Amino acid sequence: MARFQHALIIGASSGIGAALARRLAAGGTRVALVARREGKLKELASAIDGEAGEERALAYVHDVHDRDEAPELLQRIARDLGGLDLVIYAAGISHNVAFDEFDTAKDADTIEVNLLGAMAWLNPAAERFGRLGRGTIAGIGSIAGDRGRPGAPAYNTSKAALHTYLEALRNRVGRRGVRVVTLKPGFVETEMVAGMGKLPMMVSADRAAQIMLRKIRRGSVTAYIPARWRVASWIVRSIPSCIFKHLKV
Repeated sequence: MARFQHALIIGASSGIGAALARRLAAGGTRVALVARREGKLKELASAIDGEAGEERALAYVHDVHDRDEAPELLQRIARDLGGLDLVIYAAGISHNVAFDEFDTAKDADTIEVNLLGAMAWLNPAAERFGRLGRGTIAGIGSIAGDRGRPGAPAYNTSKAALHTYLEALRNRVGRRGVRVVTLKPGFVETEMVAGMGKLPMMVSADRAAQIMLRKIRRGSVTAYIPARWRVASWIVRSIPSCIFKHLKV
């Protein structure tokens, strides 16, 4: 399995991103942490360095809405780390939307963060890795992107589009020795699901990160987190639309 020396995580201040950073750093990887919340970011970097007994985490404050900053910041991070062999896009949002609410501003913000932010970072990452002939890219999608559920249309759309983008990126740079991994978690204990009550097959952020890193190191193409979501997703995708539209899934 692949071992990584220098990793970049966009959306690293909490949840799955933070858990991935901790696990990578614990294994000896130098990690660059990118997120908009400076306080949480510096707190995480300090905790990682304290656990490692040396500087192993570098923090960069950035809002993924500022897409023009991404290419130059990625190159700066690669210089600061002394290299780059793994880029993970973990940033994501899901606005609370009532069933009868149609809010274009919320929808646009969801697309901005979940899809356009990913493209702004992963395009230059793919270009860099393709030029070098090596490297791994991973994007965190969701099982929600496998079907158009009525409760969160923009979130479903953003993840479905991200899955397609990652597949296209894989087909473009895979022939140059670059790996692109699509990660599709189910319910994970993060801020995003806070207050949603008991959810099926929920796992902790740390457990999700553990599985994700195993899949990334193996160079998986598409991985459901945990794997049992693959079967659940297949069942949901098999339901005819005339029936699916009446279900609360």
